[in-house]
Amino acid sequence: MLAVLLLEDLEVANQNVLTVLAVGLIIIILLPVTIPVVLVFFTEPPPPVEETLLAETNKGEASKSEDYQEEVILSEVEDEKPPEVDSLPASERQKRIAHLQAKLFQAAAEGAVRVKRRKGPRRGEDFTLPQALMKADFLLLFFSLVLASGSGLTVIDNLGQICQSLGYADTSIYVSMISIWNFLGRVGGGYFSEAIVRKFAYPRPVAMAVAQVVMAFALLYYAIGWPGEIYVTTVLVGLSYGAHWAIVPAAASELFGLKSFGALYNFLTLASPAGSLIFSGVIASGIYDYYAEKQAGLLWKYNGNMLPVSFRDQETPTCLGSICYSITCGIMAGLCIIAMVMSLIVVHRTKSVYAQLYGNLNRSNR
Repeated sequence: MLAVLLLEDLEVANQNVLTVLAVGLIIIILLPVTIPVVLVFFTEPPPPVEETLLAETNKGEASKSEDYQEEVILSEVEDEKPPEVDSLPASERQKRIAHLQAKLFQAAAEGAVRVKRRKGPRRGEDFTLPQALMKADFLLLFFSLVLASGSGLTVIDNLGQICQSLGYADTSIYVSMISIWNFLGRVGGGYFSEAIVRKFAYPRPVAMAVAQVVMAFALLYYAIGWPGEIYVTTVLVGLSYGAHWAIVPAAASELFGLKSFGALYNFLTLASPAGSLIFSGVIASGIYDYYAEKQAGLLWKYNGNMLPVSFRDQETPTCLGSICYSITCGIMAGLCIIAMVMSLIVVHRTKSVYAQLYGNLNRSNR
């Protein structure tokens, strides 16, 4: 589709070539239909595994219960051990802690000690939305999305006007290009973030920080007015904006669980329109209207103040030149850098969670 759009824009292909490419595109789109056909008619169904799955489920629940009890006991050990234990040599310290842990296990089994239970889930366990809203990690993810994803959506919403201000008559090709790169960003962002957590057991939000750096560079590129600004901005903003929506759902499920994932994810999706409402509805439109009126000669000085003159039945003026959105893009580039810092804070705070989730997997693969 991208090739067809570019050929149309450059006017180097006749209608016959475009028709052949369009037919090929339709065939590619229909190819996934072959997957269910092959599975239904050419693949033997696997043997039933209900009993095996049930046994594994019961075993997993029992193991989880034992792990939880052991985790609570270990928490009690930390509370009950004398302060001087930490200053002992490593071997002696381990013996003292093991002895104390054994006594607590025995006392808990006999009912002599009431084991304290921790309040609320921890990272990596199942959160409800109210519980997640009380966690700094969730709020950092949300506001990072407000700044970065909101900036990307502002560019997408105003792309037609941006192209017109730069003198491009046909804006449809750039709107289509940013949609295509948005899709590629979702595919690439998911693959990139999965490679990070699977190979290095490193927190997934670091991929979001990389996407935010890319978006900041694209917006700064437009703000400075370097050559080919519309092409660079369209490609990189679409790519990095799409990457956010492949990385965030996976990170939210890993850090806050799947039990209330629908509520968590839908709350996070509010970040994008919330950011766009501020950046597009206030910042971008205000700056654009100011320069449009200035270029049309509708502002004049009076006692040191800039006062608008009535439009007198004229159409709304349009702004021309990169100045119409360069200041807006510069502001949003700075906001993306702030978003990147927030994402890196989440990375720092969640290293232990990802080490537990994927560290064992990495060791087994080696």
